[in-house]
Amino acid sequence: MDIDTRQGCNGTDRVVELHFTTQETENHMIRKLLFSIVLLALLALMVAPSLAQDEFVIGLVLVGPENDRGWSQAHYEGAQYAIAQIPGARFVHFPSLNPADAPETTLQDVVSEMVAEGAQVIFTASDAFEEDTDAVAAVFPDVTFINISGDGALTGESPSNVGNLMGQMEWGKLMVGCAAALSTQTGNIGYLGPLINGETRRLASSAYLGARHCWENYRGMNVEDLTFTITWIGFWFNIPGVTLDPTVETNTFYDSGADVVISGIDTTEVIVVAGQRAAQGDAIFAAPYDYIGACAEAPEVCLGVPYFQWGPDYTRIAQSVIDGTWQASWEWIGPDWSDINNPDTSTVGFVKGDGLTEEAGASLDEFLADITTYATNPFVPNSIALWRGPLAKQDGSVLAEDGQLVDPLDIWYLDQLISGIIGASS
Repeated sequence: MDIDTRQGCNGTDRVVELHFTTQETENHMIRKLLFSIVLLALLALMVAPSLAQDEFVIGLVLVGPENDRGWSQAHYEGAQYAIAQIPGARFVHFPSLNPADAPETTLQDVVSEMVAEGAQVIFTASDAFEEDTDAVAAVFPDVTFINISGDGALTGESPSNVGNLMGQMEWGKLMVGCAAALSTQTGNIGYLGPLINGETRRLASSAYLGARHCWENYRGMNVEDLTFTITWIGFWFNIPGVTLDPTVETNTFYDSGADVVISGIDTTEVIVVAGQRAAQGDAIFAAPYDYIGACAEAPEVCLGVPYFQWGPDYTRIAQSVIDGTWQASWEWIGPDWSDINNPDTSTVGFVKGDGLTEEAGASLDEFLADITTYATNPFVPNSIALWRGPLAKQDGSVLAEDGQLVDPLDIWYLDQLISGIIGASS
């Protein structure tokens, strides 16, 4: 760089001119460019916190894989629905938190990572997480937790930042039980259950009540000629060496004379086995569970699937957290009776399968119309169709006298299977 100093025209001022060489001009431009980059980076750092505040993060903890074509996939797609509805939302998830797939990982490990990612609401999608959700929520009091299918918010046992959500799948099970009774030619129906608790007892009992009603009222048969047997595998899905093998147990049902098997577990073994056996010439049918697309595993033998649609409720709950209006509550939500398969409004739905005959499908439509009328009758608020006396438990004790409605909480906390079901209650 050359410095040229000349005297000004008045003889006192001086003019200083800087003359850059070509190389120095390039260096100067590079320095200006670097300065601009640094300045922009600093501005980005200053703006980043405000942008991060506009992002809403949903956490989702799954008990199984997100592609199980069952319970976990229904939740995964529910979270996807929610982030599509909420501007600036994203979700983080952890799949297969269970003793077989992640034996060394705890719920607190998973939640800690999610909170570090910015999660403000975390859905723990299994009753297997109920107790741990309460414990972890106490560690993170500023995060909202929703445990699916638990009841700590009802009993008061959960911290104030924990709520519960569950769909009234009892309605879906009534429908699938009816579909089974309309389709069986042997009068022998199998039900593959997971573990035994209040939820699984009431769902299996609902399927039986639907089957019994349609067997008598649409088929004109005697209830004594209907066999409804349940086998429990020990968990929501197969854990080799821990549970019974659902594939083996499904085959056992068919080998023992059942021609319809209803699934109560989270995964698709029942419909897969049915498809395999039908391909060999067996006249059998099946009904999967949880996921709207589960019939695709073997559509020709599928009678239908009762399924959950979590997206609308995930969206509603997340939005209430964003708005600052969320309060801990226990929610047990029924279908949208104006359209049980509306993806934007109905928590519980039922899709008929290709395995239903036209006649059986028409009868099932009539049954759906009947229970819809019942569910929307203002004189039976909160009541679930067919849960009306006379009803007895397996040990013969009275659940409801003739004409008496069973209290919804007595259904929720059902301590035995309904009389008429073959299988263990505990």
